[in-house]
Amino acid sequence: MVGKVAAGVVSKTALRKQVVAARDAIPTATRRELSERITTRILGLETYRSARCVLAYMSFGSEFDTSDFIADALAHGKTLCLPRVVPDQRRLDVHTVENLECHLQSGVWGIREPRADRPLVDLGQVDFVLLPGVAFTRRCERLGYGGGFYDRLIPRFARRPRLVAAAFDLQIRDQIPLEATDQCIDVVIYERGLYLKC
Repeated sequence: MVGKVAAGVVSKTALRKQVVAARDAIPTATRRELSERITTRILGLETYRSARCVLAYMSFGSEFDTSDFIADALAHGKTLCLPRVVPDQRRLDVHTVENLECHLQSGVWGIREPRADRPLVDLGQVDFVLLPGVAFTRRCERLGYGGGFYDRLIPRFARRPRLVAAAFDLQIRDQIPLEATDQCIDVVIYERGLYLKC
């Protein structure tokens, strides 16, 4: 039910707290192993293998670890793009990054992001997007962190690329509260398989 919380569905804030707490409780070694399994599934996607320009994100805290995915994109000569938060405009700018040591800085909330002087990418060139989230459904509905940054970014793509999220099994929920501005994605990959948007 879009625009209204269905009966029995917890609020977005409560669900975020529940899922993040459960994710934080996963032992570090287990989280690393699950991230490796999920990464293998992502790298096997034809849409990723054929992509020339990939938008990813630098993982933070107990999120799925994006480091192996990012390393693969760079190793295979793909154009790697990462988001930078523009807080006063509540917007994500997307910049190209070639060297993680030289081209990143600590950004909003301590998440590593591109320096402002890195080249902006034409969103029309992006073929594949790996994006974060707190919770997902089997219908590829997505609950983000509450800032709406990706919900505002997705409509800016003139040609919608493949939108993929990686999640641990505990992040998959039967229902999540949705609003009209919430953007669905195309694929959710977790340690035991994947869900495709119908």
